[in-house]
Amino acid sequence: MRYLVTGVAGFIGFHTAKALLARGEEVVGLDNLNDYYSVRLKRDRLAQLQDEKAFSFLQGDIAGTSDLQKAIASAPPQRVIHLAAQAGVRYSLEHPEAYVHSNLVGHMAVLEACRHLDGLEHLVYASSSSVYGGNEKLPFSEEDRVDKPVSLYAATKKADELLSYSYAHLYGLPQTGLRFFTVYGPWGRPDMALWIFTKAILAGEPIPVFNNGRMSRDFTFIDDIVAGVLAVAAGAPPQGGKEPPHRIYNIGNNKPERLLDMIAILESALGKKADKSFLPMQPGDVAATYADISAIQRDFGFSPRTPLAEGIPAFVAWYRRYHKL
Repeated sequence: MRYLVTGVAGFIGFHTAKALLARGEEVVGLDNLNDYYSVRLKRDRLAQLQDEKAFSFLQGDIAGTSDLQKAIASAPPQRVIHLAAQAGVRYSLEHPEAYVHSNLVGHMAVLEACRHLDGLEHLVYASSSSVYGGNEKLPFSEEDRVDKPVSLYAATKKADELLSYSYAHLYGLPQTGLRFFTVYGPWGRPDMALWIFTKAILAGEPIPVFNNGRMSRDFTFIDDIVAGVLAVAAGAPPQGGKEPPHRIYNIGNNKPERLLDMIAILESALGKKADKSFLPMQPGDVAATYADISAIQRDFGFSPRTPLAEGIPAFVAWYRRYHKL
């Protein structure tokens, strides 16, 4: 089976491609290697993949139609896992144009390319728990209304879901959107709290604790996320029914953890106390996320297995190795 993985040098994209290759699949990877965060980290991830004979990589922009067409024409995939996007809630406050380019224009380009792709079985794409905005009902369910985003990033992800639904309805393009909940683990992103806190604590610098610590997140370990992504990719929604072949699933740990508890586990893993700088809530942020995963459990047997007390030490061990600390 041949897969196209967009955003293959990203955190989830890298781990997804690695898992596919480990089970004998062929992977074509596309990534523009932008400088939103360390390009070196992205290249180091790619270096873990590029010795695999079944892996090929093209540097290019999903919003650049010619780049996308090159990736598809070189080896037409049967399945597409579309993970390329401009991430980050806070960055969207300063750089809205990057989100329109990657998350709207780019997503549309992927849809168009897949629409004309013979033999495509399934397009799986990344949405986000951010679409739930300021919803106060917990846990977040796929049935909840998500029409009041509190960040531009969330607005673009909801727009992606709407575009995908339209393409499924109009052209019968089989798709599944996954609303990711706070993914963490080895090879993670430097703009995420776990990396930021680890770096600061080791340097003896204060860590920013927003909303004065009154926050919780449904932290989900990367291995659990990848297991869910691969299971979903193998099960396209049925065609020919009353509804278009399009589904949305939450993919999270189904267990929100208090931010201060996460910090305590991190302190233990590092063997060093944090200097906490308590700050107000940031614009575009939310106080809590909590995934109802009953739908993906029912349809795919998804069952996250990694508690925070295991996942954080795994990240810390990798972080020390990577930075030679």
